[in-house]
Amino acid sequence: MKRDVKEIAKQWLNSNIEEAEKEEIKNLLKDEEALTEAFYKDLEFGTGGLRGIMGIGSNRINKYTIGMATQGLANYLNHSFQNTSIKVAIAHDSRNNSSFFAQTTADVFAANGIQVFLFDSLRPTPELSFAIKHLGCQSGVVITASHNPKEYNGYKAYWEDGAQLVPPHDKNVIEEVKKIEKLDDVNFKSNLDLITKIGHEVDAAYLEKIKAQSLSPDSIEKQKDIGIVYSPIHGTGVELIPRCLKEIGFQNIHLLESQSTPNGNFPTVIYPNPEEKEALTLAIEKAKEIDAELIMATDPDAERVGIAI
Repeated sequence: MKRDVKEIAKQWLNSNIEEAEKEEIKNLLKDEEALTEAFYKDLEFGTGGLRGIMGIGSNRINKYTIGMATQGLANYLNHSFQNTSIKVAIAHDSRNNSSFFAQTTADVFAANGIQVFLFDSLRPTPELSFAIKHLGCQSGVVITASHNPKEYNGYKAYWEDGAQLVPPHDKNVIEEVKKIEKLDDVNFKSNLDLITKIGHEVDAAYLEKIKAQSLSPDSIEKQKDIGIVYSPIHGTGVELIPRCLKEIGFQNIHLLESQSTPNGNFPTVIYPNPEEKEALTLAIEKAKEIDAELIMATDPDAERVGIAI
């Protein structure tokens, strides 16, 4: 064993964490295999941020690993934008605990003197990118594990251009996160005055920009009655994609009701990847039933689309 997992677990146990989570760690101490899985390494913050199985431990996605990542990013932002009123935007998908992790992220940023724009409910990841530029933010975060199975969640960090971190910022942020060696290095004491909820006003601005990208409105007008079945696969796409299709001009859109309710357990698929035919099974059945010509499905954070005809 490369490091003493019991020692790391005891450090967590003796830090300022919730009592319920201390009980979880005490139970893990009775199960060597589970303890090792949870603490044998630190969940690595890479160029894509964090991604892992949810649960207590240094190798899991939880309030504290999310907090450590945010503290490192906040430190880097405060260093990079001195004498600037720093702003960040935060969004989340439909996964279990995503809303809680988004609020945790907002609290840590605010505790470090950073103005936060927090979406009032789940939103597609591409809208987070838009919000960063639209609101003049220096950074942003979306809580999602994309198309991974239900046990996973994640943390994607973005820069002021609305894109994920690229050199030199990616490596610099990683180094700052590595400096957060213990839970007590994280400031969780939120300043609620620095957190602003955002929602429909950003949606409207985002959709206007999307509509402006349409390559051929005449073609849409000619094909406006084409039958389209759309499935968000229990994810964030339900918030904007049917509305976007209608505003662009399509009139024969069928939302797949059996997959339209956001649900982090993704009960109707093996895992929510629209590139896999299995995830499109119910949508294909619906399309055959109503004689639709086009099928669209998106992953939980609506940054990946699968198409069938």
